[in-house]
Amino acid sequence: MLKKLASFGLMIVLCATSIAQDQKPKPAPKRAENPAMKVIEDQPGLPRVLLIGDSISIGYTIAVREELKGHANVHRPTTNCGPTTNGLANLDKWLGDKPWDVIHFNWGLHDLKFMDEKGGLLSPTDPKAKQQVPPEQYEKNLRELVTRLKKTNATLIWCATTPVPEGSAGRVADDSVKYNEIAAKIMKENNVATDDLHAFAKSRLKDIQLPANVHFTPDGSKTLAKQVAESITTALKSRQK
Repeated sequence: MLKKLASFGLMIVLCATSIAQDQKPKPAPKRAENPAMKVIEDQPGLPRVLLIGDSISIGYTIAVREELKGHANVHRPTTNCGPTTNGLANLDKWLGDKPWDVIHFNWGLHDLKFMDEKGGLLSPTDPKAKQQVPPEQYEKNLRELVTRLKKTNATLIWCATTPVPEGSAGRVADDSVKYNEIAAKIMKENNVATDDLHAFAKSRLKDIQLPANVHFTPDGSKTLAKQVAESITTALKSRQK
């Protein structure tokens, strides 16, 4: 009888274990890798171009590569480059140990976000909200980043931060103007060319940007890519003179 009870108890334990295992949440499927993050192999003989920027630049990376196919090897860090603080922490890694001909770079949309202490977005009107990188710190960080970028001897192109529309979470409408003015002063002092993607995008926002969102439609990103590729082409030609 004791043996039967023990066997019966064991069966109950095994069944309970099996049920518990079946009820465990299945791991979420891995997200497909964004092709923009793919590490590319250089085509010998072509100049090397580096795109530094946040998700806006991620959106136009593939299209820029297509625009410059056969003319340049277009790389980018395999991450969202985020605010200037992230740039200061990771720029040396992103630059690597190979030379660059052109570096097209931007920081801003993440710097001007209003956030809580844990990094969550907050309404700019919330008394607890603070900008991730306030304007005065943004200027200091960007100056240091430009100084470090100039040491690469690459032709530098500052990409003006794109417009912030009304209703965009955690941001003041077109606060990018304030940050772009800071950047413009720094670039002028350092003789760095500007790709004014802000002005370019603003004239056609209804057609290329998502509503109440800093991001762009897929076709919008391709439109931005044409402008970015054109600025890079101009820079590459200037190096050949």
